[in-house]
Amino acid sequence: MSSEDVIKELNAFLKGEFMAIHSYEYYIQHVSDPFIKKELQRIQQEHKKHAVKIAERVQNLGGKAVEDNGVMLSIREGMLNLKGFPDSVEGILKNAINGQEKGMKIAEEIVRGDLDLESRQTVEEILDEDRDHINQLNNLIP
Repeated sequence: MSSEDVIKELNAFLKGEFMAIHSYEYYIQHVSDPFIKKELQRIQQEHKKHAVKIAERVQNLGGKAVEDNGVMLSIREGMLNLKGFPDSVEGILKNAINGQEKGMKIAEEIVRGDLDLESRQTVEEILDEDRDHINQLNNLIP
């Protein structure tokens, strides 16, 4: 595996982190319960930390980290906005869980792909935190 392959895979993962950050922004804006809002903000901050970690890894490999989720993911995000996110707390939490699960599935495919040991370990640590996010979100459902 070449550094270019690793950088490409990490950037694909990074785009997913940006999509998560944007999704949580929407959830945070549409939840009035202060406790739920705070928990969503905490998870969003963890996704931001994940994005920084992956961007730094890409840079340390000599690559340029992507700065957003890309055109195709932006289009997908826009389509979701048109369809409408749920507006109940339960619906938002279930949507967040679903998004976390889909993101993890894609990330797990990346881990099986072209990654060096350090990059693989970083992504696996992030996946462990994402599993925790799912449990935390499930515990918030009324």
